[in-house]
Amino acid sequence: MKKAGLAISTAIVALGLASQTASAGTASGGNALALASLTADNSSIVNNRDKRALRRLFNGRNVRFPAGQKISMQADSVICKASNVDITSRSCELVFGQEKASLSGRKAHELYATLLEAGIAPDGAAGSMFAGLSNLACDIDPNVIQQKAGGGADCKFDPPKP
Repeated sequence: MKKAGLAISTAIVALGLASQTASAGTASGGNALALASLTADNSSIVNNRDKRALRRLFNGRNVRFPAGQKISMQADSVICKASNVDITSRSCELVFGQEKASLSGRKAHELYATLLEAGIAPDGAAGSMFAGLSNLACDIDPNVIQQKAGGGADCKFDPPKP
């Protein structure tokens, strides 16, 4: 009887976790700016002017940006992995349409930590922890960010595709 109760409890917890990870997510403010900046930096789709503006904003510097214009940044998927066995192993795979970018080491750790900060729950398997998302879409308004009131950066995303 105890085993049946444990199995039912485990199934309920698993269903609860599955429903949490199956819903769309959002990030705003500093988390969205970090996520957009670190992801865009690895995209060939985002133009150099927008990358430069995102880097400067993320580093706390001002930018000149046309009033009423925003920076839009999209990624099909961002998947990061950190090993808890080989503690030197960190990697991320980013997909932008037909193009892919791979990160390792410190840059991968920075993006992995940013995913966690943005509320993406990690998932473990065979000595590694994974965190990821799909359909990332961020809108960044540099002029609102420079008002220093917490606004101007918003991202939406889905759970990673299986």
